Formats: sequence, structure tokens, C-alpha cells
Amino acid sequence: MAMTEFNAALNQVATERGISVDSVLESVRQALATAYRKDRKEHGVDVDLDEIVVELDSDTGEVRILKDGKDVTPAGFGRIAAQTAKQVILQKIRETEKETIASEYRAKIGEIVNGIVFRVENSIVTLDLGKTHAHGIMLQSDQVPTESYRMNQRLKVLIRDVRDSTRGTEILVSRSSPDFVKKLFEQEVPEIATGVVKIEAIAREAGSRTKMAVSSSDEKVDPVGSCVGQKGVRVQSIISELFGEKIDIVPYSPITEKFIAASLSPARVAEVELEKEEKRAIVTVPEDQQSLAIGKEGQNARLANKLTKWKIDIKGSTGVFVTGEETSEVSSEGQQVVGVWDAEIQRSRERTKDQDSEQSDSSGENPEEEDEGKAVDDMETVAVSGDGDVSEDTSSESAQEDIPEKEK
Repeated sequence: MAMTEFNAALNQVATERGISVDSVLESVRQALATAYRKDRKEHGVDVDLDEIVVELDSDTGEVRILKDGKDVTPAGFGRIAAQTAKQVILQKIRETEKETIASEYRAKIGEIVNGIVFRVENSIVTLDLGKTHAHGIMLQSDQVPTESYRMNQRLKVLIRDVRDSTRGTEILVSRSSPDFVKKLFEQEVPEIATGVVKIEAIAREAGSRTKMAVSSSDEKVDPVGSCVGQKGVRVQSIISELFGEKIDIVPYSPITEKFIAASLSPARVAEVELEKEEKRAIVTVPEDQQSLAIGKEGQNARLANKLTKWKIDIKGSTGVFVTGEETSEVSSEGQQVVGVWDAEIQRSRERTKDQDSEQSDSSGENPEEEDEGKAVDDMETVAVSGDGDVSEDTSSESAQEDIPEKEK
């Protein structure tokens, strides 16, 4: 190699790939020492690496091997040296690229990126994330059961983790995480991005329904309205990204009873009684709202339970429902609130209804009718436990005991 060629090539590689010239030269020296030992071994001579010094001229690329200060460079070693230097530099480039990609995506954990599906095998979807050698791995647990993935499909995904494995650095991506829906709202709703509207809690059954509680730090900004958007435009764009997954957006309240009542939307709640030690809430709903509160296969109550972190028992009642603004706030000692259904929740329910009717217009279904069609005859109490199991108590005797004194 001519002087300028070696030096120019070295500097170009270092500059383009972000590798320091010194680290490349050091790696080449180590590789040349190993190559010299291997060459000597083929000639029946064992060499200790500590005994030799590799001199590499960074201008000319000329190599000399010194042992005890003497030049012991074998004849024809220049060809071996050139091949070795080339291999080392290529290896260095690959390593640096991998490190750069890994650190770039570590900084993006929790963010949404676009990808294109380029392989689907053994229940694992691999996406091209647009950077050289940057591949996103979507494991089965990160996939949405109702979605089917095909080659060349464009998808938004959440960077869930970057981890080192035997196969190198893996970028794990997800579409089933509740954080994926959170981030979609951040992208779509400027009030969330600026921090005026805050997502207080989120519960998701990926592919089916998400429930989200939102609050606002500015009383002029309606948190639910901000997320739904004018004529539902914001929430609809998220629903289409999630291939039709239903989304309930409810107002968050620091008053636990009000939050629990709102979490059961679109059902209307008459009364909430808390058993604080067990973190259990006994919720009374009018009989015609009972199947709606429970939801199809218990889903509405299950998501409300995940959202509020309270075990929820749903009871049917007759004529208890308090309408409109007749809302009694919770007292500091008080264990229950009657008529926690207030104007704010009413507005949220109407929006959910509008949103659902827009969805049903396109799908030809009425979700509310579908839920009501699941009504359970004579069911007095449905308990949703912490892990989401639905247990029912249909004995009229125990149901009678559950009814507060004022109703008997």
C-alpha cells in the first residue's frame, strides 16, 4: 500500500464510522501479533505474545515484528499483514455499528417507531426499523391476538426493551402493551404532549378494549373532550391504528367513589360503597344497566377493576338511581356516596356512546345492544376479583343481606 492510500483509507473509515484511529491501529497490532504467532506455529516454533512488539507505521502501513529489539519479520509477512488489517477493520466497523444502533434504540425505549414487517416465523415477527441492521423483534406476547401480520406491512410499534443475547443485540418491540396506546394518544393529542391533560391510569385487553382515565390541570380544558377530539377525530385515528379496538375514555377523580363510578362507563352508577381494608367497592346500578356495567363476558367490570385497582362487586337495584346534578360528595369520614353519577361522567358517557355508534355505523353493530344482550337473568351480585375472575352469587338470601339498611 502506498503511504497515502493506507492513511487515507484508515482516516476515512474512522471518520465515517465514528471509530477512533488509535483504537483501529491497536486492534490491528493485536491481530498482527496473533497472525505472526500462527505463522510461526506452522513452522514449528512456539511464540509467546508478551515477547514480541508489533511496529505499525500509520502512514505507510508497513509492519515490523520485533523480538528482544531485533526485527524478526518473516519474509512475505506483508501479504498476511494486509489481509489481517482488512479483516480487523471490517470487524471493528461491524462492532461499532451494532453499538451505535443499540445505544440509539436504548434512548428510544418507551417511544413509538415505524417499521416494515420482513419476516414472520415461529410466532415471531421481525421488522425492519429503517436503519442498517436495525431489526425489531416482536415476540408472541407483544403481538395483538386479533391482528395478523404479513410481509411488507407498515406498522407502528413501541420500543419495549433493548437487550443483549447470544445472537447479539435485540430490539424488542410491542403492540400489545398499554403504553403503546398511551404513546399513540401523546402523538395525537397536543394537550397530553404539553402535560395539561394527564393519563392517570390505563387498562387494556389488547385487540378488544382499552379503558383510560384522564385528568386536566387546567379547568378550562376538558380532558375527555381533548382525547376524543372534534367529532371523535382524534380517538378514531387511534382506533384505526389499533384495527378497531374499542377505547373508553373516562374522567379521573381523586375521590375514589367517583373514579370507580366513572370507570364502569358506559353504565350509569347509582351508589358506591367502599370497604377500604379489603380494597373492595360495592357498586349499585339500576337493573337495566347491570349487564352494561358487567360488559360482554365480564370485560367492562374487569377493565374497571384493572383501572382503579379496586375489587368491584356489582349489584342490581330498583329505583335507586339518582339523575342529573343531584350529586352528594364524599365526606372525610363517609364510606359511601349516593348518586356519584354526575354531569362530568354523563358527558363522558355520551361521548363514548357517540364514538361507539360511529364505530357501529361502520361495522353494522350496536355495542351497547351487544352488551345488553349478555344480561344475566336474576343475577344479584357479580364480583370481579383482583385477577379478573368473575364470580357470581345468585342466592337471594345473601343478596338481601347486601342491600343497605335504607333500601330494605
